[in-house]
Amino acid sequence: MSSLIDPLMAFVSAHAWLAYLTIFLAALFEAVPVLGSIVPGSTIILALSGLIPGGQLQLVDVLAAAVLGAAIGDGTAFWIGHRSKREILSAWPMSRYPGVIAQSETFFNRWGTLAVFFARFVPPVRAFVPITAGALDMPPLRFFAVNIPAILLWAPAHVLPGVLAVSALHDYGALSHHAHVAKLIWIPAVLVIAAIAGAATWWRHRKRGINIPVKRLAKRASQSSMDRA
Repeated sequence: MSSLIDPLMAFVSAHAWLAYLTIFLAALFEAVPVLGSIVPGSTIILALSGLIPGGQLQLVDVLAAAVLGAAIGDGTAFWIGHRSKREILSAWPMSRYPGVIAQSETFFNRWGTLAVFFARFVPPVRAFVPITAGALDMPPLRFFAVNIPAILLWAPAHVLPGVLAVSALHDYGALSHHAHVAKLIWIPAVLVIAAIAGAATWWRHRKRGINIPVKRLAKRASQSSMDRA
């Protein structure tokens, strides 16, 4: 991944407008079904946000590009699902990912309206929940009432860690070698721990959401067998 990100950062650092366009497209593509699970949008946004402390990019403009891209992507996906209904979930290329579609439906059915909020922070479900919400006939006003606040939190959550990490390296650049190395290790460690904790929480809820219906079906089958006997 670094072999792709490093040349990209070097190039866009010399072309600010292209950096903002890249951030916009990264956020947009992350919201596109199937494509969103392939394009490393979050990684690109996090990496480019590291150019803010050096003055190559402006924080407000980066946040605006990320918010706008995510809003257009999510909104477009929702309206496509809203107009096509459930037929879109079985059409190409969605039909090639039945597991993710089923996972998105389970996620949506379990959390309801809040699924739209939570999905913004959970890849690859993030790319499928908006179109699923539309296909399952979620009211547009309810969708956007939850989706827009989620995007407004999602954008800083992806931009600020890169800003803080690079700022910390700049501020403590004059420290001793050991302190500098400790800082380099500490920042990625915190990010990794946070990512692992978030993934573990999501997996626990996902597993619980799948196991409960299975247990209920097993209980009903057992009860039916007893009644027949």
